[in-house]
Amino acid sequence: MFSSEPPEENEYSHAGSVTLTDEAGRTLDCYIERSLCVEDQEYVLLLPVDSAVEIFAWQGDGEEEEAIPVEDEATVDQIFTTAEAVLAEQNLLLKRTAYALTVAGELPTVDDTELFTLETEEDGTDLEPEQLQLLASFYYEEQEYAIYTPLEPLLFFARLTSTGKPELLSPEEFRKVQPLLEEQLFDELE
Repeated sequence: MFSSEPPEENEYSHAGSVTLTDEAGRTLDCYIERSLCVEDQEYVLLLPVDSAVEIFAWQGDGEEEEAIPVEDEATVDQIFTTAEAVLAEQNLLLKRTAYALTVAGELPTVDDTELFTLETEEDGTDLEPEQLQLLASFYYEEQEYAIYTPLEPLLFFARLTSTGKPELLSPEEFRKVQPLLEEQLFDELE
């Protein structure tokens, strides 16, 4: 996945839109931010129409408190209605979309006191810290949860099939075509 400027700050107009569908049949409407053709295959960089959100469960006490991402579908099912209600108080509509939870509506202005920095690692390598903005917090069965939206938009990279349907690239596929895509992007910028 990539980071890009949010759509309201992006200097490029959207070339169109497509819908991603996951294995569960959920959909995610996306704008096509970039389209590249490499070795007779069209690839697209996709930005969800709605803002991505992540739900975290707070565990521990005081300085030992840790935010754990809620990734288990059963837990999301249990807390979804409560999360939906607290976001509705801010005129945000929580959606169960493909590949990520999203919210429709105008996000609040970024408040530096409401930011959370998430530091993660992948394959033993530290990734660049991600900044998240708190949207709401709530309790469900004595467990504290918080809903955050990333400051950097969530982007997906897909290939278009012969029928024009987008298919997400697996991490392995992306690593194979990444040098070719970067080369073409670099050539376009010159």
